[in-house]
Amino acid sequence: MGYLQVITSIDSPDAADRIGRALVERRLAACFQVLGPIRSTYRWNGEIEQSEEWLCLAKTTTDRVTELITELSAAHPYETPEIIATPIVHGHTDYLDWITAETEPTVHN
Repeated sequence: MGYLQVITSIDSPDAADRIGRALVERRLAACFQVLGPIRSTYRWNGEIEQSEEWLCLAKTTTDRVTELITELSAAHPYETPEIIATPIVHGHTDYLDWITAETEPTVHN
């Protein structure tokens, strides 16, 4: 089993909390962390923009990442949201086992 950290940025802490809670409730992410505010500078529609955003980090497994990205994209308010998954190459075994347990789709509360 592989592990991933999925990042996105979003325009409000309330939206980040709402999306994070939904992903954890659906067991698509073991946890969802919100950092910020951060300042983003980017080109959009030919113009350089700056905005205040919140950086979000979700921990998941390779088995769950496709569904997580689908759900995150559908819930995200941006037209083209940043959604990037990077592999977790090494980690504390107990923590990685916890990610596996918390994203197991057959487990019900």
